[in-house]
Amino acid sequence: MNNHPVIRWVEADQEKSARWRSESGTPPPKRVVIADDRMTADTAYRLACEGTALLWRGDFQNARQLLQAMTRRASEKPRERKNKKIPATPTEAFHLHRLAQSQRARTLGLLLIPFNADHSIPLRRAPDVHQACAEAYGLETEVQPYIASLRGLQGIIGTYEWRKNGVEIPPLGARIHPHYGVFAPIRSEYIGLVNDAPLPKLTCTHSVAFDIGTGTGVIAAVLARRGIKRTTATDQDQRALACARENIARLNLTAQVEVVQADLFPEGRASLIVCNPPWIPARPSSPLEHAIFDPESRMLLGFLNGLAAHLESGGEGWLILSDLAEHLGLRSRAELLAAIDAVGLTVLGRIDVKPHHPRVSDTSDPLHAARAAELTSLWRLTAK
Repeated sequence: MNNHPVIRWVEADQEKSARWRSESGTPPPKRVVIADDRMTADTAYRLACEGTALLWRGDFQNARQLLQAMTRRASEKPRERKNKKIPATPTEAFHLHRLAQSQRARTLGLLLIPFNADHSIPLRRAPDVHQACAEAYGLETEVQPYIASLRGLQGIIGTYEWRKNGVEIPPLGARIHPHYGVFAPIRSEYIGLVNDAPLPKLTCTHSVAFDIGTGTGVIAAVLARRGIKRTTATDQDQRALACARENIARLNLTAQVEVVQADLFPEGRASLIVCNPPWIPARPSSPLEHAIFDPESRMLLGFLNGLAAHLESGGEGWLILSDLAEHLGLRSRAELLAAIDAVGLTVLGRIDVKPHHPRVSDTSDPLHAARAAELTSLWRLTAK
């Protein structure tokens, strides 16, 4: 299997194995049973809760319905119990919520389906997912049959639709097309901040900007549309680099924006440096969560530590950051201000906006109080 993870199971009294694919980084399950259309949702959910994977051999559409039924069971609120643990703090509520999310994802990810080497699915009434899988996994020199979770496939299909249709970005008057594994700019308030904040006066004579951790390239595109003549957009992730380059080309901005691979900063200095790091200082539970969770605030602190050395005199650094972590007790405002001050930076101003995503008004969300109080801010920083 050439160093790829391998899943093993017994079927028709024969030991079998195949390549295991999991974009979330989940290891192959150790216990696997064969399942088909005769299996009930209650049995499937019980087995999955016990850690047993279900390798599906029945009708594909029935597998979809089974996963929906398992999802409903996973979403049912447990009956109130005596001595039920009530979070004492927002931080404890956050960690309990993350644990519950992880357990739910692990359970629902145990309904597995087979794939042929060409990404076709050898099941009745299976859809054609070749293009969606090929775009998610990229070009490979070695192709072979594999096993993956149905839930993971649904994520790939959903992202494929995002990539085809794009996300409307009002400041651009155009759409950004996110690739699989690249954070989609669906929370548009931070893009509005970048579009509306006054540009540093220095950009009139030295129109150079850096976009640190560009992702889809949306911030670099907004800066270009605002008249910045030369923007260098950086990222370390190969999927993000390919995604940003494609979007910049689609928007006809390649003369203004260069996408380069770099650990935070490119070489040189700029009049404006923008960074939208992951907002939550916590450990991601999968590779796909790196755009949301920044363990020990590494990217945030890396940006702050290197900003002064890459700013032209009189230039500005724009830090795009939600205060959700503050409301969750994961980072205080005082800690953020101390980190800014410690590296020789000063705050010129701050522009705030209230998020308007659906979770803000979802009172059933365990983190509702923190989300309802959240502000997204553009911090205007400069060297002392």
